[in-house]
Formats: sequence, structure tokens, C-alpha cells
Amino acid sequence: MENNQSIKGRCKCGEVKYQITEKPLFTQACHCKDCKVLTGSSYVVNSSVLENTLKVEGEVSSAKLTAGSGAASRAFFCTKCGTYVYTDYDTAVGRLNVRTKTLEDPDKFPPQAHIFIKDKDPWLNLSENVNCFEKMYDPKVTWPKESLNRIKNYLKIKKNKSQ
Repeated sequence: MENNQSIKGRCKCGEVKYQITEKPLFTQACHCKDCKVLTGSSYVVNSSVLENTLKVEGEVSSAKLTAGSGAASRAFFCTKCGTYVYTDYDTAVGRLNVRTKTLEDPDKFPPQAHIFIKDKDPWLNLSENVNCFEKMYDPKVTWPKESLNRIKNYLKIKKNKSQ
């Protein structure tokens, strides 16, 4: 997928629509206990995007939560149907995490890693060729270089603008 190709998504009822103006940096499946409770499922799939590339239309509300890592986060959801659309993690400076399954074509963004597999459901078998991590990984090692360069350049521009 090209970096500047637009990606669209929405909540279940369609009141909240969004557009991502660049391809995601990285997509991961999280198996932590918190994500399981939040989704009522075995794991959640999130795609990390640069914060300036997510354009949201419609009314969202948010709730402050604690991530599986212990870091603070803010979950944003549709005020009408409650669909959880994206998250802003305090530790993910310059990035937001979109719920991948809210994308119009989520199958284009399969998980590139599975995290917190220490909490994975025992009946769930992961392929041997999937990146799996007991807890979190180091993005500098796991993410594609192209994505690392994009976030680095964005943060540099953001810092220069704030000075």
C-alpha cells in the first residue's frame, strides 16, 4: 500500500466515520487481560497511525483507561453505538491506535506481531511464523525501518513547530 493512499473506517452505526491519510505504521494483536475484557474477545487488533493522519467525523466520547502495560490511555468511542474506534496511549507519543476491524478493509492490515501472549487463551494456536512477545516488544527492533523513519520524521517536525 502507498503511504499517501487514504484508508476509511467507521463505527457500527455509521455516525462516526474516519479517514487515515497514510498507511498504518504497524498492526498488532494484543492478548492482555485488559484488552480481553474491553472487547469481550480473546484479543484486539490495533493499527498504529501518526496522530496527524487520523481525521474523525462524528461525535466521540472518551474514557481514561490503563493499558495492559500499566500505562495510561484514553479510549475514544461513538456516543451513539459505543463502538470503540481508537486509543491514545500516553506512551505512544505522536501516534494513535485505530481498532483495525473498524477499517473498511481490515484484512489488508493483518497483525505483524502478537503481544502479551503470556495472557493468550490456551486454546488459541498461533502460527510459528508470527512474531510473538510475552509482553511488549521494542518497536526499534520489531517495526519496519520505513515506519520508524516516518515516526521519527514526524516527531522531529512536531518538535520544531513547538519551539
